[in-house]
Amino acid sequence: MTKKSFKNISLGVIILVVLSLGGFFYYKLQKMKKNSADMVKKESQELLSKVSRLYLVSTKEEPTIATVSDPDKLKDQAFFSESKKGDKVLIFTQAGKAVLYRPDIDKIIAIAPFDTSNNSGTNPTPENKTTTNSGN
Repeated sequence: MTKKSFKNISLGVIILVVLSLGGFFYYKLQKMKKNSADMVKKESQELLSKVSRLYLVSTKEEPTIATVSDPDKLKDQAFFSESKKGDKVLIFTQAGKAVLYRPDIDKIIAIAPFDTSNNSGTNPTPENKTTTNSGN
């Protein structure tokens, strides 16, 4: 075997290995993305189920869900005045309501109506706060 043919074979093997590894990692990435989306959907359904036990929520729409990550930035808004890190906000745009839920104590902290017809082009934010007291 000559040096040139050995180099060609070695180069071919290296290219084959690189392409195989690239395909493998691409497959794993796609699988992770799918699992992540499935997990988010499952968590959303579980959260909606928990809130549905405490408050009659709209079954005609799927809410937009957000997590409070920095409550200090939100303290100037009445709806978030009692919020803590990790609280969940469920926004029902068609019903015009927002629900602030605290998962660690399984309580609704606030419910607020909001107007979805604002003209500023920004997302609507709850304006009025109504706290619930379930006696637990």
